[in-house]
Amino acid sequence: MLKVLLINGSPHPNGCIGRAFKELEMVFKEEQIETEIIQVGNQKLNGCMDCKFCKKQGRCVFDDCVNEVSKKFESADGIIIGSPVYYASANGTLISFLDRLFYSSSFDKTLKVGAAVVSARRGGNSATFDELNKYFTINSMPVAASQYWNMVHGFTSEDVEQDLEGLQTMRTLARNMAFLMKSIALGKEKYGYPKKEPRVSTHFIK
Repeated sequence: MLKVLLINGSPHPNGCIGRAFKELEMVFKEEQIETEIIQVGNQKLNGCMDCKFCKKQGRCVFDDCVNEVSKKFESADGIIIGSPVYYASANGTLISFLDRLFYSSSFDKTLKVGAAVVSARRGGNSATFDELNKYFTINSMPVAASQYWNMVHGFTSEDVEQDLEGLQTMRTLARNMAFLMKSIALGKEKYGYPKKEPRVSTHFIK
């Protein structure tokens, strides 16, 4: 069975992002795709220190939820990152988590499907949405899209209940993501993975 991790970067499990995730879960269940919500926004997490421990040991030097989620991420087919908007940016705790998760995990993320979901009372959604999508596009991960940018509006989960367009956007995202993951699974069986060239890193500082 295909599986999607839903990373909740809000400090409030049942807040606006939590309500958006419920809409996603409902559709994924219909599509017979397993889901697991991981609550990150209310945890105490260090940022990356660029110590290179992970390059030698294959895990982050801080032995917390990042290393636990890394194992789940490796076996998952897709990941959705959700964050409230703080000063036109994602939750700082979530960013620390994502920097370490994507940097310290050594497994190939090619063709794992990614999606970002954001919420705001009023503004900053687009900037935060773009910020989160960059974790996918630097790792050869296809990005799932919807009928609109993946966002809901509100200050509380009750507000999100009234955002009918936002909830429909979540349902469409889940259906599109399910189709994409299923299509990739079939493609892997028939064609395998895309050919990879040896990595070239260019430095222009002399």
